[in-house]
Amino acid sequence: MATSTFLSNATINITQGATTTDLSDQGNACTITIGFDSLESTAFGDTGHRFTQGLQMVDVSIDFFLSYGAAEVEAILASCVGTGTTVLTISPSGVTESASNPEYVITNCMLASFTPVNSTVGALATVTAQFTGGTWVRDVTP
Repeated sequence: MATSTFLSNATINITQGATTTDLSDQGNACTITIGFDSLESTAFGDTGHRFTQGLQMVDVSIDFFLSYGAAEVEAILASCVGTGTTVLTISPSGVTESASNPEYVITNCMLASFTPVNSTVGALATVTAQFTGGTWVRDVTP
């Protein structure tokens, strides 16, 4: 049984090169999936498949409102495309990490592509940025 209710208010920082940009106020959905590749280690005599941990895997999906300008969403994402060196720092609510607000740092992730123009008459322009790969660390120390 749940003992508390959590209202999300993610903090999203993107670092490309020496520049870190807080895009929290431009995002409205964020999902991080973490884990490890499963490597089969089944040996002779085993009666079922056995697996062992392989390399880390990570997938991050962020929905942003599109904005244009030197330090806005479109320019930041354009600078990340294809580099494989982007660092994401994301926490569920605010910048102070703790047991109830773990910070995830994803290093050397890849934004393979994104949609820089997504226009519909009378609607807010949005884009989904899908980052993959790299390594992740979970931090709960303030």
